[in-house]
Amino acid sequence: MDSNIDLSKLTDNDKNDLQQFLVQEQQQSMIAKTISNLTDTCWKKCITSRISVGKLDKSEEACASNCVDRFMDTQMNVLKHLEELRGEGGM
Repeated sequence: MDSNIDLSKLTDNDKNDLQQFLVQEQQQSMIAKTISNLTDTCWKKCITSRISVGKLDKSEEACASNCVDRFMDTQMNVLKHLEELRGEGGM
């Protein structure tokens, strides 16, 4: 497959489709990275024993659930703050 594509030969519609595809791929990549960071952070913080029975113990499960909740709360607060800044013309 030729990796050198002449974009000038694409129609405007094709260019728009390609742009949308690239934006979606970038968003999916960012989501995957966020989930990976969340998993890593909460695992290191909460999982303290060897998992030999295929389940977390009760305290690990509660810690992991709380860790995810706090992570999501933080993300929502950051997004809310950024939206407020944007509304004020700060960004």
